[in-house]
Amino acid sequence: MITLKFGFSPCPNDTFILDALVNQKIRSSNINFEFHIADVEELNRLAFKGQLDITKLSFHAFGHITDQYQMFNSGAALGRNCGPLLISKTQLSPQELQECKVAIPGKYTTANLLLGLAYPEIDNKVEMLFSDIEEMLLNGEVDAGLIIHENRFTYQQKGLLKIRDLGEYWEESQQQPIPLGGMVIKRSLSESLKQEVNQLIHQSLRLAFDDPMATMPYVRHYAQEMDPKVIQQHIELYVNDFSLNLGAKGRKAVQTLFEKAVANAMIPSVKHPIFVTN
Repeated sequence: MITLKFGFSPCPNDTFILDALVNQKIRSSNINFEFHIADVEELNRLAFKGQLDITKLSFHAFGHITDQYQMFNSGAALGRNCGPLLISKTQLSPQELQECKVAIPGKYTTANLLLGLAYPEIDNKVEMLFSDIEEMLLNGEVDAGLIIHENRFTYQQKGLLKIRDLGEYWEESQQQPIPLGGMVIKRSLSESLKQEVNQLIHQSLRLAFDDPMATMPYVRHYAQEMDPKVIQQHIELYVNDFSLNLGAKGRKAVQTLFEKAVANAMIPSVKHPIFVTN
């Protein structure tokens, strides 16, 4: 029996996908998983150190460590109308944004990568936990904020304004769905092990789709302060057919993102096959 360290976030999309696996509704006969739950930027940093065998990872972070990890075809957050939002208390022009202090949910988040592609002139960035950005903005400690996850459902209630939807920016400029994050495994592990874990993630999500309500006790446990409607919106936004299998269209979107990032010197050139083979 081999033990693998598996990192994922407490966000509803990850807990929905992995409920059956974590709670042993499905099992492997030869793999024992040691689960580690953390914010996605913390998972990014742990992956940079090689401390996780399997983990949810921002595509931006993945672009820096494709020599160490490969991405599964199951478990991804990728789609349309689900990108990060740049918000503020007042509307700001591109010229004004150059002078602004902008809160970001982590240097290696895909949100920050998209911000760099859309607004390369913004260089005064402050990293913080994604859930703190709205409050910091309301308190006047930053001028603008880049929000992800459930905050895209709550910012308007707090009187904040959307400056730009960076998902729309990507979709309109590239005619591709937006890749946000996916699940990866150490490249050094055996191909048979990679295939088995990919299949377990796929099966776990298939069970969740078949009986969504069965996942709710686990999902709500890690989303205790989140409104049930927001939980449902979150899952519907980030979990879809691409999460079951990236497919040719999903893989093309990821490759396009990497090509743009490499061309803009935001990640190193990619020298290895990035996906676990089907």
